[in-house]
Order: sequence, then structure tokens, then C-alpha cells
Amino acid sequence: MKKKVVSLLLVGVLAMSTFVGCGSKGSSDATSDDSSSDDSSAAAMYTSDDENTLTVAAWDASFNIPAIEAAAEAYKEKNPDAKIEIIEQSQSKDIENAVTTAAEAGDYSNLPDIVLFQDHYIQQYQANYPDAWQDVDDADIDWSDFGSEKLSFSTINGKHYGVPVDNGTVVFAYRVDLLQECGYTLDDVTGITWDKFIEIGEQVYNKTGKYLLSMDGSGNDLPYMMLQAEGVSQFKDGKANLVGNETLEKILDVIERMQEKNVLLLENDWDGYTNDIQKDKVAGVMNGNWIIPTIEKVDENSGKWEITSMPTLSGEEGYASNGGSSLYITANCKGDKVDLAKDFLAYTFGGGEGAIDTYDNALRNGGVITTCISAGKSDVYQEGVAYFNDQPIYAKIVEMGANVKTVEQSDYHYTLREKLSAAIPNIHNGTSIKDAIQQTQDDIDFAMEE
Repeated sequence: MKKKVVSLLLVGVLAMSTFVGCGSKGSSDATSDDSSSDDSSAAAMYTSDDENTLTVAAWDASFNIPAIEAAAEAYKEKNPDAKIEIIEQSQSKDIENAVTTAAEAGDYSNLPDIVLFQDHYIQQYQANYPDAWQDVDDADIDWSDFGSEKLSFSTINGKHYGVPVDNGTVVFAYRVDLLQECGYTLDDVTGITWDKFIEIGEQVYNKTGKYLLSMDGSGNDLPYMMLQAEGVSQFKDGKANLVGNETLEKILDVIERMQEKNVLLLENDWDGYTNDIQKDKVAGVMNGNWIIPTIEKVDENSGKWEITSMPTLSGEEGYASNGGSSLYITANCKGDKVDLAKDFLAYTFGGGEGAIDTYDNALRNGGVITTCISAGKSDVYQEGVAYFNDQPIYAKIVEMGANVKTVEQSDYHYTLREKLSAAIPNIHNGTSIKDAIQQTQDDIDFAMEE
């Protein structure tokens, strides 16, 4: 299918944290070859009365925006009269602030018809502002075509509210050339215990001087990913599940032993973490698959990486997810436009007839990987990726994503992540694991009671 570029409405700093702002030239009319428009259209960009126009707000011009462009192009095959206007934001916080401002004012008229929202935040915002959202339960979507873990974020009180976009499945990428130098293959680090991983990591460091894993300690995702691979949550029945969580104790012990034996390099911030990857300090990277472009920035390492699943305490292959987002219909979408929005989402990201075109082009142009299982079976997904030694990593990621275990989520996911990140250096400096967990439990309990 011929790819036509969907022009973007670039919105600058949000006035009073809403979507009302100065418009720039460029209407995202997905049905027009002419990407230009006059500025007068910007004033009505968010409240268009045109029943064939949908406004969609998202962030990240190199990732999410190309995915929505691909969906807009694919939808033209079914509904050539529909117009998809893409409102680009600088960060996800812009959308979160806009929803908050609109809800507290009791006026949703400035919100777009559809917004992209982070998975880990949506339940908090739906709970706080239930009138801001419309469910998509009756959309023509086969929900069994998605991994249950992905849907667990956007399924609220038994109803589907969001349609998944990107896949946050965790990959463990290894420098297979360095493993080979130490006498190992990718098979040797697949389906292994964390104890075995530490044993291999020690040898890799002693021989190559490189760590087998690094992580950003300032917002530590490592315990969350390791716990999820075990099918265990940081929460239970709506409360923090830390004290008495034996799996968490074992995982924190593994993290400490990895640091002691030069297997894990725990950095102070995100820049330090990504620099470790790009400056050849590590022989392994574990995170949501969105980390792949960071790995690929080092041209000379092309062909030296491959991906697999995570280690676990038991030695079974581990699967987890970190990050990701979905599209949601806001209260400002009214009348026949609600049906149009549901049809657009179902036909494209929801696994309809346009899903393969949508996700093939989203992958080609933005690196967005589908969570829709059937779309991940396309020829594009089966292709080998040169940087990863011609391994068909995208099909592998979709396959792994379907196996991620569903664990209890909470509005306080990020709060707990920050609290738990402080426990790890405390343990490293001599605090017992039980005492560090108790302190974290006290801190998160206090935060949740405020």
C-alpha cells in the first residue's frame, strides 16, 4: 500500500495544562495529499463538529506518532471520508495534565476524541475521573487476540476501556560474540536460574571486563520485572505486598549478589544506564523492548546481539512487560463520532482487517511492536533483523508477550517503584533485606494513606 505522510498539528507548551494553545500550520488530515492548512483550523482542532473527523493526541514523533499515522493510512481503505487529526504532544504528562484540568473543571470540550495513555497510569485516572472516559466494550474486537497481561491495565470493572498500541514485553538481549568468547551460546542463558546467570556473569566480567546486566537505579524497574516473571505482584488486594513476600526477598538477594560479583552495574540515573549500553560496558541488556533502538545506536555492534527470555528463580523461561500504552476515547467524543472512533480503533490496532498494514508500517517507521497476536504473524514480523544476527526478533517478542503472566496492578505502581529503588543501595550498604523491605513497606503505606 502506498504510504502517504499524515501531517501533524504541533502543539507547543500547553496553556494551563490543557490542549488549548496556539496552533501551528499543518492539519493532520489523513485523507488529503495536501498537508498544508491555514491556522484558522487550529482553533477548532479539539472540538470539531465534523462527524467524520477524529482528533487523536499522542507523544513521541519517532515512535507513537508514526504508529497512529500508519493506522490513519490503513483506515482509509475502509472509510476514505474519515479524517484523523494527530495532535503531537512533547510528553505523556501533557495528556495527563490535560485530562486532570478538564475533569476538575467539569468541562471535557477541549479534549481530543482519542488520547494515548500510559498503561500504568490509566487505572488511577479512570478511578479519579471516571466521567472522562468511554468504554469500548462493544467494539468489534476479538480481545482473545491480545495477551491477557496487556489487557489487564485497560480492563476496569470488567469493561474494556483501551485498545492496545505498543508492546512493552521485556527482552533480554545478549552480546553473543562475548558469550562465545567465554564459551557460552544464547541457549546457555535461556531458561536458566538467576544463580546460573550470576555464575555466567562472573566469568563474562572476569574475561571481558563487561557486566552482564545494568539498570537505572533511580527508578528501579528491575524488581518489578523479576517479580512479574515469577507471577508475583508488589501489591495484594489493593495494598503493598512487601513484608512477608518471600519471592521479593529472594529477588533482592539476587540483585545484591549480582552487584557484589560484578554481574550487575546499577547506575544513578537514566543517562548513566543508556551510556553503559552505548559505550560497551555491558554484555547484556534487560528491559522493555523499547530499549532496542538504544542498543542499535552502536553501529559497530551490528550482528553481535540476540534476544531471549529472562532467567527466573526456578529456571523456567521468564516473561515480563515494562511500559506500554493504549488508546482511549474521551468524554468529548460524542454522537456518531463515538461509533467512528470505535470502528477506527477496531479496524487498525484492534486486530481488524487493517491491523497488519497498521502494525507492519508502525514497525517499519517507528519501531512500534504489536501486542495483537495475529498481526505479529505477518511476513514483516518474520523477517530476520540484521543488527540481531538475523534473528526474527519481532515475531519472538510478540510470542513472548503472549506468555507474560498477569499480576495485580495499582495506581501506586510508580510510587512503589521509587520507594523500592531506595532499598537496593541500602541493602548494598549493609541494611538487612528484611529491614529494608520493612522500611519500604512503611514508606509506601504512608504514601497510600495520604
